[in-house]
Amino acid sequence: MVATTDGYELKGLAYPGRDASFDSNSQAPSGFHNGRTIYYVFGRYPKKPDGKTYPVLDLVVSHGDFLNADHEYVHKNKSVKGFGSYGDILIRDRKMYVVPTPFRLVDGVAHKQTLILPAETEPGKGFLEVGELRRVEAPHLIVGYSFKLNANEIVPKTIPNPGAGREHAFRAWRLTGSPETPVSMRSTDTTIPEPDHQRLES
Repeated sequence: MVATTDGYELKGLAYPGRDASFDSNSQAPSGFHNGRTIYYVFGRYPKKPDGKTYPVLDLVVSHGDFLNADHEYVHKNKSVKGFGSYGDILIRDRKMYVVPTPFRLVDGVAHKQTLILPAETEPGKGFLEVGELRRVEAPHLIVGYSFKLNANEIVPKTIPNPGAGREHAFRAWRLTGSPETPVSMRSTDTTIPEPDHQRLES
């Protein structure tokens, strides 16, 4: 969209199927990119529809910061030369990020239309609040990794997160007149377990 400073990324998810995570190719999700506020739009559709149409079963529009609050990381594809028996093959490091969807992170959004915004952001008239959500920063940050080609092993490197334990607050909204089913964070731990691998000390 060019008339506003907002950007939208659309994700269609088959249901039943893979709806707990999505692939973000060559770019980690973020709530801010190239001067624009970024929103992610998740719509689930029936994997086996009754007929030839694919109705949207539920819809979540989420501010990108709910998925990842880091605005500093800039993705770049890199490469290394010299691979192969003749030393003339290039290995391209093209990253893919697998990100949890709101259907994995929260309860109460199935078969509803929900908007998730930072707590300080008001959606305007015609909306009612249906939940307060908080995400907590992890103890460690992954700052690199090495890949052993002869063993097909990937080894991440971490540093302590200076923002460890910091809470990021959000609120869930629906249009007035919609079901007021509350939205809440899932009790299941959605963070990556503390890694048992090499660490870089700060």
